[in-house]
Amino acid sequence: MLSDTLTTELERYQIGPRIRAMRLKKKMGLVQLGEHTGMSPAMLSKIERGQLFPTLPTLLRIALVFGVELNHFFSRGGPRVAITRRKDRLRLPIPAGSTEPSYLFESINFPLPDRKLESYVAVFPVDASASEPHQHGSEEMLYVLSGVLTVRIEEEAHILEEGDAIAFDSSLPHSYEASGADICSVLVVTVN
Repeated sequence: MLSDTLTTELERYQIGPRIRAMRLKKKMGLVQLGEHTGMSPAMLSKIERGQLFPTLPTLLRIALVFGVELNHFFSRGGPRVAITRRKDRLRLPIPAGSTEPSYLFESINFPLPDRKLESYVAVFPVDASASEPHQHGSEEMLYVLSGVLTVRIEEEAHILEEGDAIAFDSSLPHSYEASGADICSVLVVTVN
């Protein structure tokens, strides 16, 4: 049980509402967030409503899902310049927890607070199944760094090779699939 003083100080950071805002911005439900973090939707709901303060390991699991650092929950602003070192990035499978993911992604701009763009490097293993169709945000841009990628937007398939790029309305259902004999790497940028 926390003292009134500690509770008051923790409430000042609005950790629960920040988590809820990030989850809703990503159009993610509590069940989806629970699948990514290994926590129950009930526990996540209590955290979001300020009925429970997360431990640092719990908060770190949530931060990793959204590609932010722990200080995101405690800062009142921050640098407008951020460098993301390759060794500091975490590679996450899609779908979450899958042993045979459609692709793996790494956030490359997570340290920048209040960013307007989300940037990722996505790696599509050879012979991986196509990702599930999904939709989000307002715009997305893909740039193929290596390999061949098929992007399906609604019912239309677009084949992209190394050096090709595509930009599209990401509110349309879309999916990705590596198409060549080699691993495919892609730079992905979405607008928040």
